[in-house]
Amino acid sequence: AMAAGEGSEEEVRVLQTLRGKICEAKNLVPYSGPNKMRDCFCTINLDQEEVFRTQVVEKSLSPFFGEEFYFEIPRTFQFLSFYIYDKSVIQRDLRIGKVAIKKEDLSRYAGKEPWFMLQPVDSNSEVQGKVHLELKLNELITDNGSVCQQLVVHLKECHGLPLINGQNCDPYATVSVVGPSRNDQKKTKVKKKTSNPQFNETFYFEVTRSSSYTKKSQFQVEEEDIEKLEVRVDLWNNGNLVQDLFLGEVKIPVKTLGSDSFQAWYLLQPRDNGNKSSKSEDLGSLRLNICYSEDCVLPSEYYAPLRNLLLKSTEVEPISASAAYILAEVCRDKYDTIIPLVRLLLHHHKLVQFITAVVELELKDTQEANTIFRGNSLVTRCLDEMMKIVGNHYLKVTLKPVLDEICENPKPCEIDPLKLKEAENAEIHKENFRNLRNYVDKVFSTIVQSSISCPTLMCDVFCSLRSLAAERFPNDPHVQYSAVSSFVFLRFFAVAVVSPHTFHLRPHHPDAQTSRTLTLISKAIQTLGSWGSLSKSKLSSFKETFMCEFFKMFQEEEYTEAVKKFLDEVSSTESKEPNVMSEPVHLKEGEMYKRAQGRTRIGKKNFKKRWFCLTSRELTYHKQQDKEPLYSIPVRNILAVEKLDESSFNKKNMFQVIHVEKTLYVQANNCVEASEWIEALCRVSRCNQRRLSVYHPSAFLNGNWLCCKATSENTVGCTPCTAGTPADIQIEIDGDRETERIYSLFAINMPKLQKMQEACGSIAVYQGPRKEPDDYSHFIIEDSVATFQTLQQIISVVEKLSEHHDIYQKKRSSSAKYGSEENPIAGKIS
Repeated sequence: AMAAGEGSEEEVRVLQTLRGKICEAKNLVPYSGPNKMRDCFCTINLDQEEVFRTQVVEKSLSPFFGEEFYFEIPRTFQFLSFYIYDKSVIQRDLRIGKVAIKKEDLSRYAGKEPWFMLQPVDSNSEVQGKVHLELKLNELITDNGSVCQQLVVHLKECHGLPLINGQNCDPYATVSVVGPSRNDQKKTKVKKKTSNPQFNETFYFEVTRSSSYTKKSQFQVEEEDIEKLEVRVDLWNNGNLVQDLFLGEVKIPVKTLGSDSFQAWYLLQPRDNGNKSSKSEDLGSLRLNICYSEDCVLPSEYYAPLRNLLLKSTEVEPISASAAYILAEVCRDKYDTIIPLVRLLLHHHKLVQFITAVVELELKDTQEANTIFRGNSLVTRCLDEMMKIVGNHYLKVTLKPVLDEICENPKPCEIDPLKLKEAENAEIHKENFRNLRNYVDKVFSTIVQSSISCPTLMCDVFCSLRSLAAERFPNDPHVQYSAVSSFVFLRFFAVAVVSPHTFHLRPHHPDAQTSRTLTLISKAIQTLGSWGSLSKSKLSSFKETFMCEFFKMFQEEEYTEAVKKFLDEVSSTESKEPNVMSEPVHLKEGEMYKRAQGRTRIGKKNFKKRWFCLTSRELTYHKQQDKEPLYSIPVRNILAVEKLDESSFNKKNMFQVIHVEKTLYVQANNCVEASEWIEALCRVSRCNQRRLSVYHPSAFLNGNWLCCKATSENTVGCTPCTAGTPADIQIEIDGDRETERIYSLFAINMPKLQKMQEACGSIAVYQGPRKEPDDYSHFIIEDSVATFQTLQQIISVVEKLSEHHDIYQKKRSSSAKYGSEENPIAGKIS
């Protein structure tokens, strides 16, 4: 193996993800009007850029949001901020408080759900971006022969200034030299509509050294002390008619400079008085769950030993001695462990074998047929994750249409007499019964007719569950059905019905009434789903009598038959999935801006807001969400999808869809959205025959390409395209990244691995009965010798990888110089 120091720098990828939940707020400041309540929503911002927004919770000072988020973060940032807004109909929405967490502090909150105090939002602390400066001190001899010093400040450019009200700002800078007795300020020109202004202006200031070596006479009081001077660069947005807005500042003590020029990038900082408001009023608090992770993914070859060790798991006898099983054992309390493991095994087509082996192990310990797969075990967690990844499209084609109907136009379905008001008469009660019955029938029939769409991989796992369960309990005719229904009904469809937003079937958490309706439907689906697997009627088992009443409406036989038929179909291994999806799958939609393509002679080439919709067949855009498409690009005609340089139209977050006709230029609302659209579009079009290998990163304007200056619009591209061709279009899995995650889980749990090794050793030596339970009684060790060997391999592979990471970290800290564009200076330089 080569040392990690060799090879090119680009091969190491630093990938950041953010997942978590915006839970709720409390004790918000009351509205000054008579009703005191507010309509609030919460946003997530990378510095000043909004990347996520909850729905509005109306009339509350303790709004419950309950919204989960998960996204890749495509750029560097200083602060992750959460803003609470009060929605206003007439004016701009008002920011009533924020929680801002420095990137370095994010790891403190992993796995917790703390309350954060809301901080005031004032323009002095809302900053983002960096500035490039060059500074030096020159010695000058003045006319009378004395030596004085001149400070030269060359302000080159800024990067990543925030958008103001959704528009690029009009920035200018002030450069000042500030000391106890002086404040000289100079100003740059205003740059119009840009977040990356190129100033390139130089300013000169006279500075004198205090002449400590001559005898101080009382006349030299004026001489200033260079020790106390600092250079201050402030950035402002030119407000024209309104007040100028502060964008951030940098301060550098003059005493650190010399006659050699010093140049560096600095992160813009809040103003001194930024965070401290004169009186600290209580603005309320916000409860958040934040899990930020940064993976340094090394070049692929470094992961081969660990990857092979994990993939070999399926062949290890017994399975409890395999690396994959040991990973789950040492990280038993961590839900996240299972995700990278399932994805890696899935990617290498080993998942079904692994799950089968683990099922066998679990069934050994299952005493009663009716408790099969009911706990929260490795089997159920692996299957849950697998169904989430593989079954997402299956849920979309089955449940999405009916859930949309229920959520967008909910009919009352409350059938609990305690929750219905006294006055509501029997007629309403009957009406609600009918509504609920209707919904349940719709959802139920959609599910039992959907087996044709069930992914082959899920069918293979169900098939194996079924035969193993029948083998374990040969005298129970129903267990083969309950083994499957406990997953497909209880842990898949019922969960998706109750929280459609977590499976991306709906954009937001449903409101309280809809939530209640979905809960009742979900209960009903769970019950109907388990009917097929139980002979005797289950009505006795309901806690609530009203559910009993409700189920008397259903004809047991026909439902039981339907469920059995469905379970038979999803657990048989004949491949049913038609190769060509008959129905186009709905992949992504949302509002963005597009540049007019000049298809009409008279139309101006400006940017218009449009509703975009991507299916597995076509990309369309519409004037509004439910209108007919104005334009459609068949997916097979897409030749490339790439970012577009900001300089082309002076707009951030642009990308281009290059297809058979004119290129479509689109502006997303933020960096996360742009990278998600590019990813989704690349994914559907990657196997197109005519994909381009080169493209133009800028636009063709005023007769030439801005990037390569070629003058013909048909000139071939000047830059290689970014997207490769994946093996599997349906699910994108980055195997190296998943292996890196598993490496870091093993590395954190090294003490446990060593404990487990000791346990194997003491079991092998001491064959007698176990005395008091010791530290390792909770590890499952069936074969101490085999387990010991695997542990040794894991420990050595992980230590080797740690060395490579250390080499890379050292190299990284020495190569990206502090002050370079990739690693700008933060805070005061002393």
